[in-house]
Amino acid sequence: MPVKWILHWQPNPGTTVSTQTLTEVCQCVESIHGSKDGRWKATLTYYKPMLRDPSVPTEFPRDFLGIALQEQPGKYYFIIRSHRIILEAESSIQIIMEKLQSYKSRVSLNYEGFQYQLGDFQLRIGKAAPSHSESLRGILMEVEYLPVSSLEKSKRILEDFINILQETITKKSLPGHFIPIEPNFGEYGLADRYTSQHTAIQYAAAMAHLIASGRN
Repeated sequence: MPVKWILHWQPNPGTTVSTQTLTEVCQCVESIHGSKDGRWKATLTYYKPMLRDPSVPTEFPRDFLGIALQEQPGKYYFIIRSHRIILEAESSIQIIMEKLQSYKSRVSLNYEGFQYQLGDFQLRIGKAAPSHSESLRGILMEVEYLPVSSLEKSKRILEDFINILQETITKKSLPGHFIPIEPNFGEYGLADRYTSQHTAIQYAAAMAHLIASGRN
């Protein structure tokens, strides 16, 4: 599948993310001839175990992330970041988890927004907001290079494209810039050929950053 880079918005010191910034970022994409091509959504859930006695040592994960991607509606991805493990399951696993009641959802976050087509690139730009809330927590952008599925071969092309987009944002004097999510895919046993598991790992890293920045 095509390679994707995921980037999160880093506000300038003393500023915060806003819907106005999100709107202006979308306008920047449209100014370089990006055409709107529908909506997109990804949902991330932070799970914690339901322990009867928290003082008793356990051998199972103390927490992990579950991720549902629009591109893979029949799949669900689990990521245990502390052990660098990623698992792919059928989407029905969520129903099984609810029935077992061994883990409970603590935080659920939606990334959603608009999709744009721009030559050989597909962009998705949207907001991060808690489920059942319109509160804006962050801005995220997916950049997908459609012709190539090799991370190494697409790196220079994606870097050049993102630099062009960053220059457009700088000229508009927006209060921040995008930073790529750069996890070590090799730690999860993933190869150069891009898969949805690579996407899930980038989303997990983006959520971890968002949670950490919220604590600061």
